[in-house]
Formats: sequence, structure tokens, C-alpha cells
Amino acid sequence: MTRIPENERDIIEQAIYLPMLLTVLQRDLSVVEKSPFKLPKPYQHLIESTIREVQKELAEVKRYLHKNNIRVERLKSDEIFTMYLFLYKGYEEHHNYFNPRLRNRVEELMSLYLSPGSFHKKSASALPIDVQTGAPPTR
Repeated sequence: MTRIPENERDIIEQAIYLPMLLTVLQRDLSVVEKSPFKLPKPYQHLIESTIREVQKELAEVKRYLHKNNIRVERLKSDEIFTMYLFLYKGYEEHHNYFNPRLRNRVEELMSLYLSPGSFHKKSASALPIDVQTGAPPTR
């Protein structure tokens, strides 16, 4: 059983998913830059602005984790699972994540970030932090 409340676990998981999303977006950006699109600039701008937004939210997550003395470390990975260590208020917890689930969640986040007019929706749903206080919202 986990000692980490659900709302804080959501924030911790953002520290896992957002770097993965950045990696995918940066790879996609390099593919777009090398592709023979007739008009590549709109695609580049879309991906670049999405990267900036993800970086901002990842910075918020990292500040929250640092402020609350929470750490996330990737321990090991195989073809099926990736294990992470969560250090939370003096407790250590090991969590296994099914690799296809990680990929699917990153794909969901990518769809959310790239959908038109979604930047305001993301802040409310993908990153459960009150921007003014830096604390997770009460549920």
C-alpha cells in the first residue's frame, strides 16, 4: 500500500511523463526539420511552442517536488516494466510501470498538448498544481 496521496502521486507521475514527452517532441521536431514538407514552418512552430509549454510545466513540477522534498528516480527497465523509486517524506516506495502504459500515457498527453486551444485545459487536468500556491488542489 502506498503512503503517497493520489494528488501528489499525480504530480510525481508528471515528473516521469513530461520528460518522456519532451524527448518524443524533440525527436519529432528533428524529423520535421529534415522532411521534405512544402511548408515545414507551421509544424516546427507548433512543436516548438508545445515543447516550451511542456518545459514550463515540468519546471513547475520540479519546483513542487523540490519544495516538498520529494524525489523520483528511475531504477531499472526491461522490455515489459520500468521501476521507479519514489522518496516521499522519509519513505521509499518502488513502483513498476508497464511500458506500454507509459507510452500510451505519453501519447495521451501529446494529444492533449497538441489539440487546438488546449493550453488552458492542460493546466487544469494534466498538472494537478494550484499555480498560485504551488500546492495540489484538495479533492
